[in-house]
Amino acid sequence: MSQVAACPTCGGKSKIKEKEGVIIYEALQDKEVLKKVGQLKKAMQIFKDKAEALEKELEELKLAK
Repeated sequence: MSQVAACPTCGGKSKIKEKEGVIIYEALQDKEVLKKVGQLKKAMQIFKDKAEALEKELEELKLAK
């Protein structure tokens, strides 16, 4: 995933890249931001599902003893 930081010139959110020791700021477009938010939501849901499955498995193991 890209690193995101505030642009020192305009204060907007931007992707940062380092090339030959120079930091390059590239403004984020709304489409990119929405895509990243969608990716994060999907990843969070996957981890949430895994955590719930592990909690259920743990409860079953506790009851089996």
